Amino acid sequence: MLAILIPFFKLKYFEATLHSLANQTNKQFKVYIGDDNSPESPLLLIEKYQDTLDLVYQKFDDNLGGISLVQQWKRCVDLVQDASWIMVLGDDDCLSPNAVAAFYKSIPTINQNHLKVIRYSSQTIGENGEELSEFFCHEEFETANDFFYRRNKGLTRSSLSEYVFNLNSLRENFFYDFPLAWHSDDLAVLECSNFGTIYTINEAKVFVRISTVSISGRADLDAEKLKASKEYYNRLLHIYSNKFNKQNLQFLFKNVECFFYSNKTLAEYLKLCYLHLNYLGFISFLKFHRRIVKNRNAS
Repeated sequence: MLAILIPFFKLKYFEATLHSLANQTNKQFKVYIGDDNSPESPLLLIEKYQDTLDLVYQKFDDNLGGISLVQQWKRCVDLVQDASWIMVLGDDDCLSPNAVAAFYKSIPTINQNHLKVIRYSSQTIGENGEELSEFFCHEEFETANDFFYRRNKGLTRSSLSEYVFNLNSLRENFFYDFPLAWHSDDLAVLECSNFGTIYTINEAKVFVRISTVSISGRADLDAEKLKASKEYYNRLLHIYSNKFNKQNLQFLFKNVECFFYSNKTLAEYLKLCYLHLNYLGFISFLKFHRRIVKNRNAS
């Protein structure tokens, strides 16, 4: 059984989200709505769609998303019962009518290959539903290393709404609590797939809305996003270095080194030296050390 979880806070586009679920050609899913004590009540919309959707609604007593989006997601996931797969859908995002049907059509392939992370093709849309990007499609089977490379080279895009996770795997490797949950979904994709294979359903699509009320569309949050990126790359390098190929390791070192210059510590320097020697070799370590010395002399 597929659970579609919606952590709710914004009413503005919520009807479009529910409408896209009501229009699914396959209704083998249950919708869970976790209301983050929003000042905008969704009850009229829920009443409108309760006869066409198998729906569970829970309003929480406190607003947790303002403190930690990941903690809000966690208590929403805890609502889910009798499901093997879960999609965490934004309250302003939409699915193509064949999304659920395409998922169930893929189940034999998913089970045969022991896959834990499923992805749809996607397109970004604007406040009025206008197309902001082309459709992003992917290889049917993509390694986590290839996904990481394309994601960080700007060759594709990624957001939480376009993924379906094996629920047991997600509970074992839950979203890491980065600021604004920025990169929390990226890390979950890598961890839940065990840095293995990500399977894509290209025949169905997720429409991801970019607006002035979405985190992705808010420039005033850039400082927090940068902080999250720093934590994300450091976590990958220090914990998962052995999971990446040389090309991606070089990318990680480059990013972590840039952040290192703004907050130099001896402990961090020694860690980076060790990782260079262990994964990229002595020549790479020497070049890194020379850059550090040059930067120190310049400052």
